[in-house]
Amino acid sequence: MPEWLLVIIRSVSILIGLFFILKLLGKKQLSELSFFETIVGITIGDIAGTLSMDLAVSLPQGLTAIAIWALAPFILDVFSVNNKKFRDFVQGKSAVFIKNGKIMEDNLKKEKITSDELLEMLRNKNVFRVADVEFATYEPTGDLSVLLKKENRPITLGDLNPNQPSEREAQTVIMDGKILNESLGTMGLGRGWLKNELDKLGVTIENVYLGQVDSYGQLTVDLYDDKIQVPEPVETKLLFASMKKCVADFELFSLQTENSSAKSMYEKNATKMEHLIEKVGKYLH
Repeated sequence: MPEWLLVIIRSVSILIGLFFILKLLGKKQLSELSFFETIVGITIGDIAGTLSMDLAVSLPQGLTAIAIWALAPFILDVFSVNNKKFRDFVQGKSAVFIKNGKIMEDNLKKEKITSDELLEMLRNKNVFRVADVEFATYEPTGDLSVLLKKENRPITLGDLNPNQPSEREAQTVIMDGKILNESLGTMGLGRGWLKNELDKLGVTIENVYLGQVDSYGQLTVDLYDDKIQVPEPVETKLLFASMKKCVADFELFSLQTENSSAKSMYEKNATKMEHLIEKVGKYLH
């Protein structure tokens, strides 16, 4: 058999073998690999390259070596799951680099990280002052986790409104033109409601590739034919406009009446409606 054909056969065989090895080890980003896993990956790649090109190397022996190197991190992971001490020994532990805005110099020395490298990692997190950091931890993967002091954190919706209602996960109720009854039931909805909503949009279930209902009961759809323009739902906008009209009507009635008690009632209802609009208005437009 020609050598070039042997190289092709060996390369394809090794490529298929590496594919199944990676499937076995699971999905990990390069930044999440431990030091040992990185060494294993480099070694396996070197063995695979040698097996592909060097015909003097025994293919069965090379594949055995690859299998042993590949199984090593898998076996270590199995032991690490149930034993924290072993996991810390193999994968390493996180180290505190900054605490209450103060740098932990001893921990930097243990991890062999210079102050310049620490500042670079902070800049990668868009942090330019050590004093702004409440807590910073150096993870075993080499990444830096940073918690800013409360006064330096971005304002969230929870800061502005502590009683903010939580949002539920959007449920997929139509997939590939078929209704998912379980998801509909999770939202407390039925097929009749779904049909009415689709009629409002002017589409049929068979034309819908994906349909989802958000936590506010709003249906959005993606059609097979992307050229078809689906009108935006207007129910919430109409509700918001109706609420604003109620405020205007209450204020108008209070100006038109001569009865003091009626005038007071209209003004109070207008104020209540305005407060309600402030709470729910952002969800309606």
